Amino acid sequence: MTEQGCLFCRIANKEIPAKVVFEDSRIIAFEDVNPQAPVHILLIPKKHIEKISDLTKDNADMVGHLVLAANKIAAEQGIRDAGYRLTINCNKDAGQAVFHLHMHLMGGRKFAWPPG
Repeated sequence: MTEQGCLFCRIANKEIPAKVVFEDSRIIAFEDVNPQAPVHILLIPKKHIEKISDLTKDNADMVGHLVLAANKIAAEQGIRDAGYRLTINCNKDAGQAVFHLHMHLMGGRKFAWPPG
């Protein structure tokens, strides 16, 4: 998918409304429209990066930026102490449905391990 047709690029550009919970100059975080947990937030870079395997040494710090923002959001959402899950899927077989790098922040319930 091209950047112009990318759903998450359109959300980042405010062309499509979303329930934004965090935003800075590099990323935006918003509630998932199909939540899998009481708290389910998607964190995305504003710059289009298709998948995590497309990161380079020039933009690899994006993952750290996403994690730090997720930690802040988890505290704001009241799930930091109980625990939360951060997930990044890469490519179709791993469950990536939107081909724009994104991190899932999920919490507010107990998760089974192993997942399934």
